[in-house]
This record gives sequence, structure tokens and C-alpha cells, in this order.
Amino acid sequence: MGLLNIIRRMALREKQSIREISRRTGLSRNTIAKYLSAGTIEPTFTVPERPSKLDPFADKLSGWLKTEAGRSRKQRRTLKQLHADLMALGFTGSYGRVAAFARDWRTEQQTASRGIFIPLSFRPGEAFQFDWSEDYAVIGGERTKLQVAHIKLSHSRAFLVRAYLLQTHEMLFDAHWHGFRVFGGVPGRGIYDNMKTAVDRVGRGKERQVNIRFLAMTNHYVFAPEFCNPAAGWEKGQIEKNVQDARPRLWQQMPDFPDLAALNAWLEQHCQDLWRDTAHGTLPGTIADVWSAEQPALMALPAAFDGFVEQGKRVSPTCLITFERNRYSVPASFANRPVSLRIYPERLLWLPPVMQEVSDPLGVIECGLLSGL
Repeated sequence: MGLLNIIRRMALREKQSIREISRRTGLSRNTIAKYLSAGTIEPTFTVPERPSKLDPFADKLSGWLKTEAGRSRKQRRTLKQLHADLMALGFTGSYGRVAAFARDWRTEQQTASRGIFIPLSFRPGEAFQFDWSEDYAVIGGERTKLQVAHIKLSHSRAFLVRAYLLQTHEMLFDAHWHGFRVFGGVPGRGIYDNMKTAVDRVGRGKERQVNIRFLAMTNHYVFAPEFCNPAAGWEKGQIEKNVQDARPRLWQQMPDFPDLAALNAWLEQHCQDLWRDTAHGTLPGTIADVWSAEQPALMALPAAFDGFVEQGKRVSPTCLITFERNRYSVPASFANRPVSLRIYPERLLWLPPVMQEVSDPLGVIECGLLSGL
């Protein structure tokens, strides 16, 4: 979890004072007050990755450690011998770096051998699970392939299914907003697989390099993201089952729709109808009954995250901007000039590259990403 997320969590969820946050984080009270008053949710700088001299030899060293672990104690090469063998291959780093790598490798092996399990019993407001699936619906008279977002409260099992044309960042942000809106608040953490819109790189064990825009969204809604181990779908078994159940309950009895907005309105209503008709299974009552009791444990819903993806574009001599193989016209005064294109699920905003405020765009393009036009 990022530092900004921790500060906002302490202030907004745990209702701690600035003095107490300062004591627990070691940051000055002025710094904490500045972050909270500015509503900062995304860092304005990134720390560059500093490559280690050991990186090119990491796979080789991991293989050696695995081989040596299978030998008897007397036959194993020592870490000093492994360091010397790496130097013979061109490694110029220190012995300490090799020893630190070996310690981390052994810790990871011990953790993996014991197994890591996420409990499937959750407190009210503790967590939600998220996943994507693919399904089809008839939209505007054509059978259309859809990317379907599933979001589910882990305690009450209340769920929302929402359809998009793509699995991009702006669609991901939109799905979270509508899920939290329907649930009436935000749980404390979200459980995901290692989808590319959330994780830039999967490291060893639970180490993840989280996408900066995804992290900004979690900071805004003040929840902690948690990622499953690769190929371990059972760690978010509730949402995996929701994907399976949605097909016979929703998609196989679905009428035709004029556009994607009509489909999503139908899905939202039918999901809520299923809450009232489906027994919770573990707790007394229906899903709707348990959800009503869970609502006070959810954090109050803030304003929607400004979930755009930004790209730099140059207007053509014929006053056109190209996006996703579609061309959109802009005023002639911007021909041959660079602009910043902010992409939302249902529209595009274009601004000068130096403009920061979305509230004053130069133009709005209704691009039909949500409407399916």
C-alpha cells in the first residue's frame, strides 16, 4: 500500500488525528496536513528503478540455489563459491548482494512450501473481489462480444455485473465507481488477480509493481489492493463463482438492447433483483438482507474518481485527431498542433498539453465507447 493511501486511510477510515498520524508514520504534521488539505491521491513524481548488477544473473543464481538445495550438506557449494562462479561469468557486484538474494530466495521457498491462504470468511465492510469475463449480447441488432466487469462484496455477497467493449483503464475505473455507487459505500480492501491494468510487473512472492493510475484510484477511494498468487483463482473464489453463475442467471435469458447503456441498466436492475431472491447461504436471510446490515460498515462514497487515460496527440493538417482507428474533427485553428487527449468510457476531452484542469477542456467528443455506437 502506498504512503498516500496509508495517510488517507488513517484520516478518513480510522478517524485518527494529524498528531497521531505523524507519530505513527514519522512524517511532519505540516506534510500530512498538506496532503490531506490538497486532496492529493497521486504522487507527482516517480522514483526511477535502479537496476542491480545482479539482475542479469538472477535467473542463473536462482537455478544454482535450487540445484544446491537438492544436494547433501557436504556437497553444496557455499555462497562464497557461488559468488566466485558468478564473477567468472562477468558479475562485478559484492558478495553481500549475492547473500541477500539467497536469503530472499530461501524465505520465498519456505513461504511457498507452507502455502498462503486468504480466508473466505469476511467481516462486514472488510473486502470486495473483482474480475473480468467475456460474454455476448445482441446490441443494435448485432451479436457483440463484451468485456464484463464483476464486483462483489465478500461479506454480504451483493454483486454488480457491468458490460464494456474493452478491458482498459477507463473501463476499470468506471466499473469500480458504479459498483461502489450500487453498494452504497467502499469496503476496506479489494482482491484482484494480476490483471495488466492494475499490475505492471509481478515480482517474487507477493511483490507487485502496481500501475500508477490504478494506485491513484485506490488512494481516492481509500481501499487497499491485494493481489492473488499467479494461477491461484481460488484465492478469490467468490467472484470466480459469480462469473459462472452469471451466465445462466443473466446472459442466457437476456433480451436485445438498442445500446450498451440500456444493457447496463438492465444488468444493474436484475443483479439487485437477484439479491432479494437469493439466500445468502451462510448467514440467515437473503443477500439483500445481509447487504442492508453491512452498509453501515462501508466507508461513505466520495465523489467519482476522475478516471481518464491521457495520451498525447497531434492534430492532422486536415484538423483530425485519430483514436482507436476512428478520426474526430477539431477546430481548424488547432491543425498541426499537439493536444492532450483524455479518454473516458463515454467521451474524449482534448486540451492543450500544458492545461491541467479537466473542468475547462477545449472540446468534448462523444465517442460512443460506452454507448456501443
